[in-house]
Amino acid sequence: MSRSSRRRSTADLVVVANRLPVDRVVRADGTTEWRRSPGGLVSALVPVMQQNRGAWIGWPGDTGDTIEPFEDDGITLVPISVTPREYEEFYEGFSNATLWPLYHDVVAKPEFHREWWDAYERVNRRFAEAAAAAAARDAMVWVQDYQLQLVPTMLRELRPDLRIGFFLHIPFPPAELFQQLPWRRQILEGLLGADLVGFQLPGAAQNFVRLVRQRVGHKTHRDTVYLPDGRTVTAKAFPISIDFAGFEELARSPSVQARAAQIRNDLGNPRKIFLGIDRLDYTKGIYVRLRAFSELVTDGNFTVEDAVFVQVATPSRERVDQYRILRDDIDRLVGRINGDLGRIGRPAISYLHSSFPRQEMAALYTAADIMVITPFRDGMNLVAKEYVACRLENDGALVLSEFAGAAEELRQAYLVNPYDINGMKAHMLEAYHAEDRDLARRMKAMRKTVADNDVAHWATAFLDDLSATRPNHEKRLRQARRT
Repeated sequence: MSRSSRRRSTADLVVVANRLPVDRVVRADGTTEWRRSPGGLVSALVPVMQQNRGAWIGWPGDTGDTIEPFEDDGITLVPISVTPREYEEFYEGFSNATLWPLYHDVVAKPEFHREWWDAYERVNRRFAEAAAAAAARDAMVWVQDYQLQLVPTMLRELRPDLRIGFFLHIPFPPAELFQQLPWRRQILEGLLGADLVGFQLPGAAQNFVRLVRQRVGHKTHRDTVYLPDGRTVTAKAFPISIDFAGFEELARSPSVQARAAQIRNDLGNPRKIFLGIDRLDYTKGIYVRLRAFSELVTDGNFTVEDAVFVQVATPSRERVDQYRILRDDIDRLVGRINGDLGRIGRPAISYLHSSFPRQEMAALYTAADIMVITPFRDGMNLVAKEYVACRLENDGALVLSEFAGAAEELRQAYLVNPYDINGMKAHMLEAYHAEDRDLARRMKAMRKTVADNDVAHWATAFLDDLSATRPNHEKRLRQARRT
């Protein structure tokens, strides 16, 4: 990636996210370089930003020295510094020990600490000030995710000329759960600084509008909130997706095809390979799916020679107590299952606590016969869509939690309730015994859905709707100037 120290003073499109779209890599000689981060959000937005004098504001991924803004591949990157204490309180604390469990149906108990809230406010203001400084007159600013829910209103106060959008990548909870939050009104008012608030599902948008009406007292109608100053806020669903063509091309490559064949061979060429790929998180339902698989073997439905379960658990938030406990629990479960059911050279569960590059993920998707995704609650779950994109022959089966956002689009999957282990076992067994014709019918429909609604479609839809707020926005500015 080309890099220059030259900085643009203004940008017509500004993305504000917790992380920058690049990672700092230390070379063997001690020098550093910036490399493009993997992920659909980055691949979808970078071309748009290159065309629109874009700036991306985010944390560079460490708590070291302050880094000056720089230009990379035609995009201005503005690093936001976070101190070790702020990282602990803003990120590990309020973002991931308060908001994350609260927004995921309280699968784990949220913690509420005033010091964490203070850090959340402080860091959000730092992001907002950076966005205000980077944005050109009348620019569009797109704020991303739960770590930055106060930024829209903070930014609105600094730059009323801007069109501001916000997108929440995780679920938004119903009123019964959200009202537990001591700072519930501040969060709602923070989001109301945006012209357009995007969610993964229509139900989440409805939850937000209902809460604004009940807790803030603004008038609402369907997907619109009417503010006292005459401004309107629209809440709408924009289901996020993946780079379908990129994954399909990767799966078709000779190197991925060869690696997929090697994976099957290394696993002993069983009749079926079950696969789970997740961040190691208590919301993902890893424990229950492994238990369901082990019971299928114990019950005699198939043997470890017939089927193996490959579970990839990417390390995540390892300094947070709940995540350390979860890892220990899964380690013990895998050990017990393999001790009870495995054979020499044939473990029932092949468990990998590691992260893998995109190419290896594509090989795993290609090798697996049955993908099992069982979160207790998930905003979307892009792994489900990545698996579908890699099934070039319209084969393979997707067992998917009905509480994942992706279940709204991938209706042809084997939909399961992750709280019902017997039901999960039944659907996993149905997928195991399914005829090729039925699998092809299901997969062909899911592939069309994902191909027609890829990540570029998602980004374009959101930005088009945000851009459409312009006429109303200009009218309000003229009125404000006259007064």
